[in-house]
Amino acid sequence: MNEKGIEQVAQSTNAISQWSTEFLTNIGFNEKWIVYFNLIFLSLLLIVAVVILQYLTRFILQKIFKRIEKLPRMSFWGRLRNSKFPNYFAMIVPFTLVKGAIPIIFEPFAKAEIIALKAADIYLVFYVIWVIASVINAFAATLRAKEGMDEKPIDSYMQVLKIILYFIGTIIIISILTGKDPKVFITGLGAASAVLMLIFKDTILGFVASIQVSVNDMLRIGDWITMPKHDADGDVIQITLTTVKIRNFDNTITTIPPYSLISDSFQNWRGMKESGVRRVKRSVFIKQSSVRFIADDELKEFKKNELIADYILEKSKEIREYNEAAKADKSLLVNGRNFTNMGLFRKYMLLYLQQHPKIRKDMTLMVRQQQPSSKGLPLEIYCFTDTIVWTEYEDIVSDVFDHITAAANYFGIELFEDISNPIFSNIDTQKQA
Repeated sequence: MNEKGIEQVAQSTNAISQWSTEFLTNIGFNEKWIVYFNLIFLSLLLIVAVVILQYLTRFILQKIFKRIEKLPRMSFWGRLRNSKFPNYFAMIVPFTLVKGAIPIIFEPFAKAEIIALKAADIYLVFYVIWVIASVINAFAATLRAKEGMDEKPIDSYMQVLKIILYFIGTIIIISILTGKDPKVFITGLGAASAVLMLIFKDTILGFVASIQVSVNDMLRIGDWITMPKHDADGDVIQITLTTVKIRNFDNTITTIPPYSLISDSFQNWRGMKESGVRRVKRSVFIKQSSVRFIADDELKEFKKNELIADYILEKSKEIREYNEAAKADKSLLVNGRNFTNMGLFRKYMLLYLQQHPKIRKDMTLMVRQQQPSSKGLPLEIYCFTDTIVWTEYEDIVSDVFDHITAAANYFGIELFEDISNPIFSNIDTQKQA
């Protein structure tokens, strides 16, 4: 703080104080009460002067910042203004007035003067912290605006700087209150490090986790992640030292400690977004009792199906040549090689997917059987859509499985349905009646 400025303020305040004392004496005030009236008068005058000076300083700074931010590559100054830097910095100038006026105003009250000076110093510490914090906020906003930086956990690093700032500010405030050198408290904190580590355990773990997440590129703002343990399924909207905020698809917010991302598993769908495709891996269950051989006379009807007509002609020749070479007795269908309705259905679905305009042909595409279960024989569709938009993806998948459900009956395939379904129970009851 400028000592010359404080001295000038003190001289001006002293002159006003003398004038006020003489004025009150001349109008007949009791000397005993003059001191108190003078204290009130000078205090009110100081408050008015501080408010006016702060307003003028803030107004001037706002104007300067608005002009600077219009210049090329000066967006930082605009963010500095939005972070209330001019408001906080404008109080530094009035502080000179307060610091110089206190010794004069409280001259008859020695103890009150000490308290007022300490209160002013503490207030200054808070203002300096707010000024630096506003610069940190503006710097963080500028970093987020840079290409590729909006996905980084910048808030975590800014919070570390603020914690250090608040820590230093606390030490200075304690030093002001006790009148002792700050080094004494810093030395004493070494012995209390274990307690501090316990108090700031979550912050330390969060900071370490944030660094690991950032270095290993495990998570970015905007990523879609699923973490069933925490009921999280949505987009990451914020990464800080102590929390990772996720906006779920039902618009609820889930908060997860950053170190949980290191200690527990989670699924990140970023790869799917970057590839521009989304996988379809879904099954229908076939009643195994509906799977059968296809007789030669039935093939004429299946040949009418344009998708599998060429396949039937080609496969029929292969099967016929094999059976003739093996001299299979075809009076019984089970002998030799034969078409099955399940095989034709699988080939039909594969050809259907290959000609579907929304299914990627350059990626894995198959229709496969899986291990049978009590629900029947799973027939799985495995392919990739050409979109990652959720609604479009669900429309494509629904269209595909609508077709599967409708086409199954054409091939004599029955799909599994739970016989405990109330609909079937009602049908059975009606039949019995």
